[in-house]
Amino acid sequence: MIKEKLFFHCKNYLQKRKNLLEQRKNELQLALTSETKSSAGDKHETGRAMIQIEREKLGNQLLALELEVQKLRSLKNHHNTGIVSLGSVVHTNNGNYYIALAAESCDIEIHKYHCISPISPVGKLLLGKKAKEHIKFNSTVSMIIEIL
Repeated sequence: MIKEKLFFHCKNYLQKRKNLLEQRKNELQLALTSETKSSAGDKHETGRAMIQIEREKLGNQLLALELEVQKLRSLKNHHNTGIVSLGSVVHTNNGNYYIALAAESCDIEIHKYHCISPISPVGKLLLGKKAKEHIKFNSTVSMIIEIL
């Protein structure tokens, strides 16, 4: 149940990001259209070039976001193996983590969960660990209590 809620939290987070990027894409398209109708000359060409650069950056961000969505989809039916892996929910004595992607933290029931990427510093430390094992991050030692 907790894992499903965390999955949908991350899914909603990605959808919000996609909506913002799509909105920005529409704004850039509108700016490009209005730039076409405005002045001529070097200033006009510079403005169009800047808008085109922004559109390319936005395209790369949308592509990266789609990869995140695909990665998250693969976690929907994650099964606990007793070892921290992509898709695991990890309870430690110092915090709770969902190993999926970097997203906003959220509260579920009475616990706060940090949604982290497996390539984040804490994610790297947790991967491959089992319950009762320890990690040390920023001079703080945490013990893994439970893996879901």
